[in-house]
Amino acid sequence: MADKDIKTSQGLPEPPAEILVATSKIPFDWKRVFFILLGLGLFLWIYYMPSWSPAVDPTGKEFALSREGKGAIALFLLAGIWWVFEVIPIGVTALAIGVFQALFSIRSAKDAFKDFMDPSVMFIFGSVVVGLAFSKSGLTKRIAYKMLGIVGEKTSMILLGCLVLTAGLAHFMAHTAAAATVFPIMLAIYALYGEGDKQSNFGKSLFIGMAYAAGAGSIVTFLGAARGPAAAGMFKEFTGRDIGFFELSQYMFLVGWVMVFLIWGYLMIFLKPEKKIIPGLKEKVKRLSKELGPLNFNEKFVIGAVILVVVVMGMQSLVPALKSLDRAAIMLVSTLIFFIFRVLTVKELEEIPWNIILLFSGAMSIGFCLWQTGAAQWMAVNWLVMFQKAHWLVFVLSIATFVLIMTNFIMNVAAIAIALPVSLVVAQYLGVAPDVIFYSALVTAGMPFVLLIGAAPNAIAYESKQFTTGEFFKHGIPMSILLILVLGIALVTIWPLLGMPILIK
Repeated sequence: MADKDIKTSQGLPEPPAEILVATSKIPFDWKRVFFILLGLGLFLWIYYMPSWSPAVDPTGKEFALSREGKGAIALFLLAGIWWVFEVIPIGVTALAIGVFQALFSIRSAKDAFKDFMDPSVMFIFGSVVVGLAFSKSGLTKRIAYKMLGIVGEKTSMILLGCLVLTAGLAHFMAHTAAAATVFPIMLAIYALYGEGDKQSNFGKSLFIGMAYAAGAGSIVTFLGAARGPAAAGMFKEFTGRDIGFFELSQYMFLVGWVMVFLIWGYLMIFLKPEKKIIPGLKEKVKRLSKELGPLNFNEKFVIGAVILVVVVMGMQSLVPALKSLDRAAIMLVSTLIFFIFRVLTVKELEEIPWNIILLFSGAMSIGFCLWQTGAAQWMAVNWLVMFQKAHWLVFVLSIATFVLIMTNFIMNVAAIAIALPVSLVVAQYLGVAPDVIFYSALVTAGMPFVLLIGAAPNAIAYESKQFTTGEFFKHGIPMSILLILVLGIALVTIWPLLGMPILIK
């Protein structure tokens, strides 16, 4: 008797159809295996290669590459391949970064894994909690409905409004916090699009655009990210000159906002929303907004807490007594008070996207690994000396491109710290003013459009599940080229007209 007949005769029920489907043979994913092996093979090949030649700067100084440094470059490439092709969860690839450092003696396990709790990672954690507080209190829906009431039913205008809101917030708070704040607002807006959780061009443009706009807005002021104050400190050490708060905005404002509108234009061409309008949206938003009623206690509390955090961070550059306070600690104050006053509960703590937190932990670890082993400096010198006899514009754009590439893999502060000292030395030989180097590096450091690990807003946007890492990479390449073109135009037209010195007389 057949198995089926035996079960029936024994009175056993037929197994549900979904179980039969689940237990059916899963097709072997050759593509995934190929990229896993490609990453591993490239790592092992570079790691066991003979020593590489030292880099030599224009003064004749040599920068040797240690065995650990070569291992860091190998790991850097492995992580890049695994992240781009998403062969395993991005947070697990981040864990692999720490594991490989320890197993292959690139750095000690203590050094490799302590970076997973770096203050920058905790700042990102705090920013994500701010976003959760906005969502739980109801502020996200209130802000979303208010914005939609202004921009109307056209999806093109809704997208533009979201980009402008994100970039504007990044002028006054860290771009990570800005992205975490607007992310739930955009989820609320997308819910009104009528596609549920399904991926769509509108969803892709909304969240990829959010990540890009956060970077573009953050370059305009010193409040947008830590990279600005850090680079200004290096500039002062080299030149003896301070970069003023409004001086930075004078040169960066136009570049940042040109990029915001170019991002919008690009997305409207290559990720054009399926619907031109969302019919009945205006009336629906009016009704939903009315149902919310006046601001409740939790909403007021969240607004007050966030304003307090932003004001304290903004005052750090003006009040000497506040300079010693760590930005992560300030951000985490909001996390503490949200839980103390029960705006958030343990349920929200469990909803935190730990995959994204781990992603940035791994990014910090590989960044410090490249820095501490000397691999990053070796790469910077080798790159920049190729352009030491080039035209000044080619040289400056080569620096900006190097920073752009590096900031997609490591912290933008570290990318600037690696590139600025070497490039400022080489610039003297070409008669290029240090101001040009400083501002060009800051522009590209703020807009890593290619990889999720390049900036926290990229990873926050990924949590929407509207796009893959491959799609982000695909759109990031043309956007990065566009960024370099905009920078080139600024170098030869906008910045000289605004009075920036270009060449040393």
